[in-house]
Amino acid sequence: MDLTEYPTARPGPAPDTGEAFAQVMADVTGQENVSADSNFFADLGANSLVLAQFCARVRKRADLPSVSIKDIYRNPTIASLVSALAETEEAPAEEPAPEPAEPAKRASRLEYLGCGILQTVIFLLYSYLVAQVLGIGASWIVTGTGLLDYYLRAVGFGALALAVLCTLPIAVKWLLVGRWKPAEIRVWSLGYVRFWVVRTLVQRNLLVPLFVGSPLYSWYLRALGAKIGKGVTIFSRHVPVCTDLLTVGEGAVVCKDTYFATYRAQDGTIRTGPVAIGAHAYVGEMAVLDIETRIGDHAQLGHASSLHAGQTVPAGQSWHGVPAVPADVRYRRVEPRACGSFRRAFFAVRQVLTLLFLAAPLVLGLLSFVLLTLPNLSPALGLGSAVIDFASPKFYGKALVLSFLLYFGLRLTGLLIATLLPRLLNLALKPGEVYRLYTLRYTAHRAIRALTNLRFFKTLLGDSSAIVHYLRVLGCKVSKEEQTGSNFGLEEKYENPYLFEAGAGTMVADGLSVVNAEYTSTSFRLSRVRVGAHNFLGNHVVYPAGARTGDNCLLATKVLVPLDGPVRENVGLLGSPSFEIPRSVERDSQFDHPKTPEEFRRRLAAKTWHNAGGMLLYTLSHWLFFYGLLLLTWASDVCYDVIGAPLFALDTLVFLLYGIGYFAALERITVAIRPLRPLSCSIYDRRFWRQERFWKAAATNAHLQALNGTPMKSLLWRLLGVKVGKRLFDDGAGIIEKTLVRIGDDVTLNAGSVIQCHSQEDGGFKMDRISIGSGCTVGVGALVHYGVTMGDGSTLAPDSFLMKGTEVPEGAHWGGNPAHEIRAGRRRPAGKS
Repeated sequence: MDLTEYPTARPGPAPDTGEAFAQVMADVTGQENVSADSNFFADLGANSLVLAQFCARVRKRADLPSVSIKDIYRNPTIASLVSALAETEEAPAEEPAPEPAEPAKRASRLEYLGCGILQTVIFLLYSYLVAQVLGIGASWIVTGTGLLDYYLRAVGFGALALAVLCTLPIAVKWLLVGRWKPAEIRVWSLGYVRFWVVRTLVQRNLLVPLFVGSPLYSWYLRALGAKIGKGVTIFSRHVPVCTDLLTVGEGAVVCKDTYFATYRAQDGTIRTGPVAIGAHAYVGEMAVLDIETRIGDHAQLGHASSLHAGQTVPAGQSWHGVPAVPADVRYRRVEPRACGSFRRAFFAVRQVLTLLFLAAPLVLGLLSFVLLTLPNLSPALGLGSAVIDFASPKFYGKALVLSFLLYFGLRLTGLLIATLLPRLLNLALKPGEVYRLYTLRYTAHRAIRALTNLRFFKTLLGDSSAIVHYLRVLGCKVSKEEQTGSNFGLEEKYENPYLFEAGAGTMVADGLSVVNAEYTSTSFRLSRVRVGAHNFLGNHVVYPAGARTGDNCLLATKVLVPLDGPVRENVGLLGSPSFEIPRSVERDSQFDHPKTPEEFRRRLAAKTWHNAGGMLLYTLSHWLFFYGLLLLTWASDVCYDVIGAPLFALDTLVFLLYGIGYFAALERITVAIRPLRPLSCSIYDRRFWRQERFWKAAATNAHLQALNGTPMKSLLWRLLGVKVGKRLFDDGAGIIEKTLVRIGDDVTLNAGSVIQCHSQEDGGFKMDRISIGSGCTVGVGALVHYGVTMGDGSTLAPDSFLMKGTEVPEGAHWGGNPAHEIRAGRRRPAGKS
């Protein structure tokens, strides 16, 4: 599929096209008349939502040429738009699209239900096998004599568990699949069940966090059949599945949050295909590599960029954008350092030894403390007997107190470690210095990154005035001069917080990733990153060191932040590659914002108190969840002597169902109290504060990810309020405001896709419904914004951004950032499974 935005042949503008455009624009903006020279933004006050409505109405008229959002931003008057369309019409026509392929055969209801049942049985069998191993290990450890014997047995059992975790996915892959080949696998078929088993074991391996940025990652992929060259470094946690189709050349670097899964789901079918990354190539952060893509030797793919099926980056070239196009930008900006095989091997061995001699005994020791020592604290605290007696009402009160002490003790300990230990480790690192990978400094850097990105505290304090103070405690140089009450969202991450600075009045939505550490396959360098004053950063923005943006910029959702050209100020940037748009328009400033400094202080104080209530509820809800886990753990300990090792398998199922039920109930109760409705208001409106409270209630999603690729995920979405049709295939999508989303039959949602019914821009907030028709496909890493309607059978390409208010016609193929209609190119069909 060719998604590059070349000029396309479209109906040329008729003599009265300008008048027709003016009439449509007058209708959507509420003006009586629109002149040919009226600026859509400065004169008419149009915003992106109004422009999306204009594009949709124009597309529905057969007598008018279609226009895209980018066309309008580049040509902001009727006269310039008509002129630009006339020039485009004179361009050579594209190749005609091939005849449409026959629609994929849909799974029957019996296949759908049978697949779910078979997946459940496999999960239970796997849990039982794991339970047997845990039972043997637990029995062996408790027969020890003395503290040293317990410790050594814990290390031995940790070694056994490590061996099982490493070898089981590899063995199952070779047993069930052998070598992956380009193929098509019908979803919900027996072939799909085999694919799902391998994918789940490979990607859900508990050791993946250990593998990231380590030589262990390359060894793991090689054992799974991938062709990995010498000295490859991979930082992405998204593990490729069809590993025999992956080739990574010597010295290549793949940065974090990159998708290169070697498969994709589309129209009810899993399509596997090759991904090739050349020697010494560089793949930037949050990139997406679709199947049948190739990056040449010494080539570079920028941050927030993607290659769509069939695209190739030639050797030595640098590309960026969605889909990627040639660019005169250097993304690999760090010089390599000598880093031999011995250093890599020693680092890997050190990781394994740390896991065995430190992590495994700590985990087992904490579990022993919960089961044996914690109940014995009751007499010392004046809570009565240490006996675990579920028949006594007083026992539950005692357990509540003990859970309070343990939960908040652990949280306080985590806070102290996250704020103090990284400061000590940071003394060994200097910005601008190029260090070798796999040294003690690299270990210190990894520890800083892990400890300062703990999710709980950011979720707790985000979207409130408190987040600024927390980030400052962590080491970020975040201005507190202009507090807005929403300076940062629930999710932001950075390589090193001590090198991040944000100017006064800057506001950041969820998903910011600060790239203040740059890598080669042998070295890394820390750099200072500053976001200017009075900026607004939308969702899922990658902000790299050396970004060419200054004060008073609007960086739209999923924008490609430029590394070249002049420093942008007092403008907005949209798209990937990015282009300039107005910083703000009058229509977006008509919310009920505070008019005077006194009113602002009063409403900010009211928002702060409301946010404090939300933080309290979030903390209490997680403490009560922990209390339930503690009771279940004690119940398991009591029943172990009766049931034995199979109890661990039962525990796995019970804990999973408990987590799903608890957090689903929490979210549904929050929505039942304050139902979600389309909304347009100021961030100082109480309705927005309630929305912030909802986001905290819906922030926990581990229970959702556990059901990816199964029919049970569809049931859970229904439980949470999504209007879901039949046979939804969800490979790992995120849906934020569930009750505002409608999904038709046989829809395919790929991994990393986001369905987001809201948007915040500066002090304004908007929320609306999203409708995805039957047979639609949303690609890997794509984002669907609020107010969007996707017609039946339409497709959104990987990593695309479908902007607010867009109406995608039935059967259409859209892609890009911002998304526009694309053509189908000629592609070699994949083999059949």
